[in-house]
Amino acid sequence: MTTAAQPFASTLDVLARILPAHLLKPRAAIVCGSGLSTLASSLREVVEVPYSALEGFGKSTVAGHKSALAFGLLGPGTGVPVVAMLGRFHAYEGHPLATVTYPIRLFARLGVQNIIITNAAGALNPALPVGTIVTIHDHIALPNLTGPLNALFGPLRSPDHPRFLPLSDAYSSKLRRLAFLAAHRLSLPDSALAEGTYAWVSGPSYETPAEGRFLRAAGADVVGMSTVPEVLAAREEGMAVLVLSLVTNAVVIPERYRSIKEEVKAELAGQTVEQPPAAVVSHEEVLAVGKQKAEVMRNLVAQIIELLD
Repeated sequence: MTTAAQPFASTLDVLARILPAHLLKPRAAIVCGSGLSTLASSLREVVEVPYSALEGFGKSTVAGHKSALAFGLLGPGTGVPVVAMLGRFHAYEGHPLATVTYPIRLFARLGVQNIIITNAAGALNPALPVGTIVTIHDHIALPNLTGPLNALFGPLRSPDHPRFLPLSDAYSSKLRRLAFLAAHRLSLPDSALAEGTYAWVSGPSYETPAEGRFLRAAGADVVGMSTVPEVLAAREEGMAVLVLSLVTNAVVIPERYRSIKEEVKAELAGQTVEQPPAAVVSHEEVLAVGKQKAEVMRNLVAQIIELLD
């Protein structure tokens, strides 16, 4: 899907036919990461719209991602109208970046001003145990720096967009403040929320130990295969951005490599050599932690949106 062909008018017409008027102008948007689609269970008066009904949308093919937009109300009283993206698109699935970012640009045309983007991430920083929610304050995006995977490549989508988008303020300090206030209101322990830098890699392979060590040395605290293209599109469209990364696994970065040479020498010398198990990461592990922390993430996001008022 080329930039020029993005069918916003058609998509908006479909939503206008499906949604009641009070849900058609969401104040906030939520992007649900791997295993976190239950975030939408906090909504009332929910109307789910499958991606297949919306021109311009792709289909999420990754386990733990649904393929629907959920519109509903969040919070007490009349509630805040929100839209949740139940499953995102990734470049590694074969989606062009115009498709990856299309829902974000659509949210802007629905009037969304604040977007909360969640993801499952691997910890590079050993001080971040599994289960920690990291409030992102910066990112390192190797695909942006070294190849044609920057979501802003191509002609400007609007004459109001800057040609050269500044990113020093990409992550809203106001929304990050609300995240920590929300954690306080929920009586979460101090260790539940941290701050850090997100590294975006293209995936779908997990990082080698050397790559993990490289990213850690560069200053990244967590790493994942999504989010940054969405952040760029949201900032270009003028939205305030909050990113919450749930640490679902530790990136495998051994202090030293196993020496096969030394093991062979020991065997030849008649010594018994223990074969240590290889440490690997699996997507099943990611989904399991997402399921375990789903309620905490759901309550945190709901509280942040209530605080927007």
